[in-house]
Amino acid sequence: MKPKLPLPLPIIVLLVSAFAFLSLFLYAHTSTSLFNLKSCPNKTNSAHNSRDKSGEEKIKSWEMDDRFEFDPEECSVNSGKWMFNKTLKPLYTDRSCPYLDRQVSCVKNGRRDSDYLRWEWQPDDCSLPRFNPEVALKKLRGKRLMFVGDSLQRGQWQSFVCMVEWIIDEDKKSMKRGRSHSVFKAKEYEASIEFYWAPFLIESNTDMKIIGDPKKRIMRVDSIEKHAKHWTGVNILVFNTYVWWMSGLRLKTLWGSFANGEEGYEELDTPIAYKIGLKTWANWVDSNINPNKTRVFFTTMSPTHTRSEDWNNTKGIKCYNETKPIRKRKHWGSGSDKRMMSVVASITAKMKVPVSILNITQLSEYRIDAHTSVYTETGGKLLTDEQKNDPLHHADCIHWCLPGVPDTWNQLFLAHL
Repeated sequence: MKPKLPLPLPIIVLLVSAFAFLSLFLYAHTSTSLFNLKSCPNKTNSAHNSRDKSGEEKIKSWEMDDRFEFDPEECSVNSGKWMFNKTLKPLYTDRSCPYLDRQVSCVKNGRRDSDYLRWEWQPDDCSLPRFNPEVALKKLRGKRLMFVGDSLQRGQWQSFVCMVEWIIDEDKKSMKRGRSHSVFKAKEYEASIEFYWAPFLIESNTDMKIIGDPKKRIMRVDSIEKHAKHWTGVNILVFNTYVWWMSGLRLKTLWGSFANGEEGYEELDTPIAYKIGLKTWANWVDSNINPNKTRVFFTTMSPTHTRSEDWNNTKGIKCYNETKPIRKRKHWGSGSDKRMMSVVASITAKMKVPVSILNITQLSEYRIDAHTSVYTETGGKLLTDEQKNDPLHHADCIHWCLPGVPDTWNQLFLAHL
């Protein structure tokens, strides 16, 4: 049998070309169908057929930023960094918001630098949503929100009020200030944002008539009802207590009434007194709060920055003249007591009523630049020039300028809501 001769070269070329053309036609038809199935209605054909520079940048940014949306159960806000954003503008100023105390109105009081207002907290593994005043008010519709605690908690309350009040018409809001209880009302939303003064949460002899000498202060560690009767019926409670406890290594504590004088007190180490007082608070919450009707939050300690050596500024004077946050990761200064933090964690973990922890301590630790410093008042009067020139004795490195860091606390709070 004669072997079959191979096809002539021209015929082979013709067949291959025909097969290639048919394949290309089928591929193009299939590809077009697939793009049409996946395409968004607002995209143009040119957007499908080309990957421009902006598209490549987006893909690159997605690859670099794999953080997920904020979930309080999943995201740890402790781990992160402050990012400078020169375009960032606070929702209010100390001139636009009429409800700020002069104590925290730093710009009004003469502060000229403004970079401290341009830092955003960015957690490592999730995105913290911006504060939306309309969303906040809708979440509060028909509810009472109350911040309970000391002057730092009052700052958080004022921050929250200022962040929402500017979108409310003048005739649809009101403010009633009291010595211990202040109430802002958003009438259209039938909502109230309140503050109740209880620096120790429990009762003490320095609750209303402030005793300047810490050695004369006495904590009634088993009594809370005098304050707590004002907390019943509130839908959202945000508690805080820390800085007032840090007035000495030991505190005078008392069981029972002040009626028999102030004899019979016992001096306890501060963490022990704090634990007993916080247990009294926890017992009240567990006995009186219906978690189906009321949500309970606890704001962790707000750090103080009174030792510039903590951040290696040996020539500094407390937080005076600091204009940038600490950049060292996990910085922890002497103004935050981890023993006190552990007390909060251990007690809230054992409570029947769930307590959401607003952990603001680590992110605030970095912000040595944001305290009121010498741009504040003392004894109801603004600091004189002479006092401003003596920051060692007069710089306030406990309280925060508003707007400022407490706005971030409320950003975190709203994300929890």
